[in-house]
Amino acid sequence: MNPLLIAFLSAAAFMTLLWAWQLKSHRADWVDAAWAGSIGALAIGFAIFGDGAVEKRILAALVAGTWSLRLTYHMVTRLLSHDEEDGRYQALRAHWGERVNFRMWLFFMGQASVAFLFALPAWVVAQDPSSALNGWVVAGVVMWMVSLAGESIADQQLARFRSDPNNKGQVCDIGLWNYSRHPNYFFEWLHWFSYPLIAFGAQQVWIAWLAPVVMLIFLYRITGIPYTEKQAIKSRGERYERYQQTTSPFIPWKKKRL
Repeated sequence: MNPLLIAFLSAAAFMTLLWAWQLKSHRADWVDAAWAGSIGALAIGFAIFGDGAVEKRILAALVAGTWSLRLTYHMVTRLLSHDEEDGRYQALRAHWGERVNFRMWLFFMGQASVAFLFALPAWVVAQDPSSALNGWVVAGVVMWMVSLAGESIADQQLARFRSDPNNKGQVCDIGLWNYSRHPNYFFEWLHWFSYPLIAFGAQQVWIAWLAPVVMLIFLYRITGIPYTEKQAIKSRGERYERYQQTTSPFIPWKKKRL
């Protein structure tokens, strides 16, 4: 059987089991952590069973695995801190009404499909037959290290800000958040440039180049910035609107003066 088909079916089966679990637990929000973990698991599978050079297979597992582990841990920690399902999924349940179970399953299958698609850049690296550790590979590794460090720092700064009771209802504008409203998303986006750089010159490298393009669309138009900022305005009102006026939405940059 085609290894890519096996990977997709595995992701779909895992998400189906999670969907069955949420029928009783009413915690569909765990799909967020499952999505991140699935990408890492698929990438490691591609690295183990790939046909590329050993060096590239190791890099595929290392880059995707560390990214997935960090994000999955972050998501699980956040999910464990709440006893109730995230408001996004409660709203979906209310909106879908009597057909909620079937539509939720379709949603979970969509998450499996997206996880599979975002694991493909690691597959491209794992299939690269070149063992040369040239300048492109070095650039990809540097990009991976910078993105992983930046995303971790941004998450830590936000968590530290939120842990202070005096900051309740305030807008986090410390550290990286002083230069970007979404530095975590920015470094998340940078991460996806690691794969095409590492596999530069490989036959299927065009697939890896699609990843940062698609991720930018997701972050800017679908699941990232629009929803996050809508919720921030609801909870912080004028404070966040003023933050929007002075701070870059994505790429870290200097403050604007009102």
